[in-house]
Amino acid sequence: MALDRITLSTFRNHAETRLDGTARFNLLVGENGAGKTNVLEALSLFSPGRGLRRASMAEMAGQGGDGSFAVSAALDQGDGSDPVKLGTGTLAAQPGRRIVHINSTSASAISLGEWLSMGWLTPAMDRLFAESAGTRRRYLDRLTVAVDPAHARHATRYEASLRERNRLLSDDREPDKTWLESIELQMAESGSLLAQGRAALIQQLATQLEVLPAEPFARPTLTYRPGGPLGEQALRAEFDRNRKRDRAARRTLSGPHRDELEVVMAGKNVPAALCSTGEQKAMLIAITLAHAVLAAGNRPGVLLLDEVAAHLDPVRRAALFERLGSSGAQIWLTGTERAPFAEIEGRAAVWQVTDGKVVRL
Repeated sequence: MALDRITLSTFRNHAETRLDGTARFNLLVGENGAGKTNVLEALSLFSPGRGLRRASMAEMAGQGGDGSFAVSAALDQGDGSDPVKLGTGTLAAQPGRRIVHINSTSASAISLGEWLSMGWLTPAMDRLFAESAGTRRRYLDRLTVAVDPAHARHATRYEASLRERNRLLSDDREPDKTWLESIELQMAESGSLLAQGRAALIQQLATQLEVLPAEPFARPTLTYRPGGPLGEQALRAEFDRNRKRDRAARRTLSGPHRDELEVVMAGKNVPAALCSTGEQKAMLIAITLAHAVLAAGNRPGVLLLDEVAAHLDPVRRAALFERLGSSGAQIWLTGTERAPFAEIEGRAAVWQVTDGKVVRL
């Protein structure tokens, strides 16, 4: 097991929810709007970033409260040591500021990735391949962080430096050359690490996808298209060389913030964006399964799957559950009914979710 003794306080529609006695498979059952996905979102906050909905902290606070919320859990590391106490949330006085505690000591959200590998798949991601390149970059970064927690710091530092460079470039006054060089040095340092992390993750995923069965889930081919050089010195020279061009555009036109993840359905050689909805879903599941194997390492892993079994036939459901069971991760699933999960019910902890209240079945 990974997470247990989970509590949600004034989180979305959960006034006070507790889940004890978790298992390898954990199933949340209830009608649409009951609050199943809210539980998954709360769990996703035990990773760096804004959670599976990318919502603001204020949006997560439950109505009728004072504007704050809290989520906590005990993390079993699987090595016989005492569980690690994880907690995150906000205070009423600062509803937009996220607070993180690890063993009752203040910590950063980024540091959560050092304790736990978190991944998820939601219905909102079904159009990932047709969305913007920025959406795919965020997806790629989340996958990379689950394998290499330091990637979150590289991404944060690069984005901060990029904003500062763009601010200088868009100013009507000529930017101070020394200050601009300093910013570009920071961008090159963090940007090269960011780009190299993405490239390494894609290579690892590609290798893992090659050894997975081609059926019953469509196998995707992944290609990383960098938006600039990967090396630090080359990236720094790129920023220096293109200052005039970027100043005319009033923004930085090359670098890791222009990276692209290309996905093609193997066998058909068709871009994922042009594939059917079912084929896109199958490729997302294939990537999720391959990534779960990569993420399984020295840290506990948690995989959140929202309504993933709803549109799968029995053969694909059985294959999904078999692969999930061998992934080494703790699995959280949601569904409107129990029937599609009959194959794993004997191994799963099951909860009924109704209007923000959770009852163990």
